[in-house]
Amino acid sequence: MEPELLSMVPRPVCAVLLLFPITEKYETFRTEEEERIKAKGQDVKSSVYFMKQTINNACGTIGLIHAIANNRDKMNFETNSSLKKFLEDSLTMTPEERAKYLETYEAIRVTHESSAHEGQTEAPSIDEKVDLHFIALVNVGGHLYELDGRKPFPINHGETSDDSFLEVGRENLECCNAEFLLISTKIIFKNYKNICMSCLYIMIG
Repeated sequence: MEPELLSMVPRPVCAVLLLFPITEKYETFRTEEEERIKAKGQDVKSSVYFMKQTINNACGTIGLIHAIANNRDKMNFETNSSLKKFLEDSLTMTPEERAKYLETYEAIRVTHESSAHEGQTEAPSIDEKVDLHFIALVNVGGHLYELDGRKPFPINHGETSDDSFLEVGRENLECCNAEFLLISTKIIFKNYKNICMSCLYIMIG
């Protein structure tokens, strides 16, 4: 997205979902980035909610969980929300334990599958090979974090703010050739709709 278009987006934006193709170039970049971080280290705040992805073709659901989990204080959950319960139950778990918990969490699995089938495009099966991938960008404590369940850890892309969040995200992740799906603090999450496909349906109040 061009800078002049980003400037038209209402602020603040609390999270961004990125959809991009998994290419050989990106996989090479991902491997090199992980090796560099493992060698040099990075600072990651303990308050960052991160989980691994162990379910095939669930990157959209994982991305949305990452976006909401790291903005819980801004969300208005419905009474008896299964997502709210999942987040509360998994708050003290490790990223691997959260992934295992999601595998057995029936309410989110059913919602994911039923909502995907509401879309205009047929949803991929759990075993189908998909070359598109969702990740989330969030602002936690004034730092921009990339949260990708395929990676071993969150990636700290440096300082950001409510005003610069989109611009910093764009500068750091141009290599992905991604589409931006913006999540503002005004969004009311009522359900998932086709989030593993190319569109994320959202309601803006």
